[in-house]
Order: sequence, then C-alpha cells, then structure tokens
Amino acid sequence: MGDDRPYWDPEVEAMPREAWPSYQDRLVREAVAFAYDHAPEVLRRMQRAGVMPDDIRGVADLPRIPILAKDALPELQAKHPPFGGMLAVEVSQLRRIFMSPGPIFEPEGDRRDYWRWAPALWAAGFRPGDLVQNTFAYHLTPAGAMMEEGLRAIGCVVVPGGVGNTEWQVTMMAQMQVTGYVGTPSFLLTLLQRAQEKGLALSVQRAFVTGEPLPEPLRRTLQEDYGVDVYQGYGTADVGNIAYECSEKAGWHIAPGIVVEIVNPATGEPVPPGEPGEVVITRPDAVYPLVRFGTGDLSALNVVPCPCGRTSPRLVGFLGRVGEGVKVRGMFVHPRQLAQVFSGRSEVARYQGVVTRVGHQDEFTVRVEPKPGARVHPDELAAALREVIKLRVNVEVVAPGTLPEDAKPLVDRRTWE
Repeated sequence: MGDDRPYWDPEVEAMPREAWPSYQDRLVREAVAFAYDHAPEVLRRMQRAGVMPDDIRGVADLPRIPILAKDALPELQAKHPPFGGMLAVEVSQLRRIFMSPGPIFEPEGDRRDYWRWAPALWAAGFRPGDLVQNTFAYHLTPAGAMMEEGLRAIGCVVVPGGVGNTEWQVTMMAQMQVTGYVGTPSFLLTLLQRAQEKGLALSVQRAFVTGEPLPEPLRRTLQEDYGVDVYQGYGTADVGNIAYECSEKAGWHIAPGIVVEIVNPATGEPVPPGEPGEVVITRPDAVYPLVRFGTGDLSALNVVPCPCGRTSPRLVGFLGRVGEGVKVRGMFVHPRQLAQVFSGRSEVARYQGVVTRVGHQDEFTVRVEPKPGARVHPDELAAALREVIKLRVNVEVVAPGTLPEDAKPLVDRRTWE
C-alpha cells in the first residue's frame, strides 16, 4: 500500500553485477569459518577432508569440502541428536522446532523472517496491508510458519488456512475479500474452482506458489481463466528461501544471503552455466550454518542479465531429483517411510509407490502384491500409510506376480510439460 520500491533488499538484489562474485566469496568465508568453530558436523567433515577454514577463500575452494546429502540427515540426527551436530546454539535459544518426513528435524532461530522469504514475496508483489491466505501446513512441518514470517515482515495480514478444509477456506476468502494466496498451485486451482461452483466471488489478485512444480499450462489457467498473477519460488525446510521469480517470470533469482552451486552429482564438482546438476547450498547463519548441503534437487544456472534489474544468477527451474525422496503435493515421500509401514507385514510380498499427475493434481498410489493365499485390507493399509506419510494415499491390490522382484519402492511418473 503505497510502497513501490522494486526490491526488498536492494543492496544485494540490485548490486553491480561485477560485485556478485566477491559477495559470494565473502558469504563462503563467513559460513565456513563460523561453522568450523560452532557446528561439529562441519568440523568433522572438514577434518576428514584435511581442510582448514583458511583453505577456503571463496566459492572456487568449496569443492574441497565433501557434500552433506539431505538424505543423510535422518541417520545423522539419530546418531547425534537432536540436529546431527549442525546446530550452533543451545536448543533453548530457538523459536520453534519442526519435523519433516524422514524424520528430519529443522530449527528456527529467534529473529525476524528467519527463513528469508520476504524478498521472494516482495518480488511477487505482496505489500503492507495485503490480506493473504496461507495454505501451507502449520502442524509440525515448517512451510506455514516460514511463509507467515515472510508475510508479516512485509506487513501483510495473514489468514492461517493450513492444509485442506476447502469449503471453509473458500468461505473465508470470499467473506474477508482475501487478495493474496500462498501455497501449492494445485490447491489454488482447487479453491478457485470450488468458489466458482458455489457461486462465490473471490478477490485473489496474486499468488506465490511453491512446494510442487508449476507447469506452464497450469500457470496460464490460473492467470488467464481466473485473473491471478502467479509467482513461483523454490526453497527447502532446511534452508528456507533459495530462489524466486521476478516480474519477468523467466527463472528463479538466487536469494540474498546464500551461495548456490550447481554440481555434478557423481563428483561434487561445479558444472558450467546451463548444464544440469544438483543444487548445493552454503549459508552463513548464527543458528544453523550450512556448508555444501546437497538438496537432492536438479537445476541449472542462467547467468544472462535479467531485465528486472536483479543481478543474481537464476536457476532455470526444477529439473528432477538426485536422491530417493519424491515431493508429492508439497510433502516429501521417502522409500524408508514405505518400508516403515510394510516391515513386518507378512501378508505383503511386494509393494511400490507410484506418483502420477492427473490433470493438475498429484496422485500417490501404492501398489501392493499379496503373498499367495494372503489377504490385504486396502483401507487399513491406506490409513497406516497416511499416518506415516501425512498424505492421502490410494492403495491398489495387484495379483501375485505383477510386480517384478527388483521393483523400485518408489517411482515418479509425472511429466511437467
């Protein structure tokens, strides 16, 4: 309301292009030096590699430090509770503690907009006084609180809608004349369609979406059929904001305060701009410093200047996964979660989770092959799976011999054209 400045953090977002490399090198030195002294996990990793903080002078030196894979966090945190030796403060100094599927525990430091989503939300057009429906989960997982902190830093009024409750959310949006939306793009479409069915007029003008890919046909539907200006961002529960779209909507600008490498997943070595690789994060932080944290996501860097004036490189988008985890409706599903449900079930010979896309919605089906003569109860299995995975699951019982012996426990068959 009345604030037309183009950038949330102009000193970083619009710094001279030639200053970007030295800025990134400074972040690397800060992150490595602090983490070496305060995060035992980083100390152990660097000592095993024979690397000292003074050896790391900038981004070019980072490959000397081994990558910590996100998929390694559950085992690491179980071995060194509660945060795997990655926490740099006493637990009593935290504001919140979250748990994502894995389980993976994530700390939130006690400061304004800890997860740094305000720059992304500002780039999407949110301004002080906007009334915004936040449809990310507020229970255990951090997405709801992450987005609320960013919105409140801007000065928005937040409706904590959370996940589901479509009828109530549509009613709230209509009666309160909500103008903004934060959540997954597929749920936004669900809300808009339900409002249309009920004859309710919504006032949503803009949306910031993340947690699942945004195919261009879905973006066009939201913008052209419903008049919602849609922006996309990318982040993780461990890192917070990694990158986000500007008004050009041609890739995701690297967020202030972090270093992003795109590396060969097999070697950990950086790849040239434009070449796909794993997104690896280094972040200086006084609470939870990260040094070469491998997200498991694939993307590529675009270093062509952007007309919006932001001078950071951009990620080209989501190009797939390196690790075994798959994100479904904004939540990670991992093969070990399926194993947790099926271990000890003598009636099941084999199983396989299959992720597909029906229209603009993710579908998660677990195919279950019973042992000869055994009986499987789909409803009971679906309830057990939902308890662990925190998602609605379809259970399909298939005939013995349907699934091959070497069937992967989890496959993603979605396409994003």
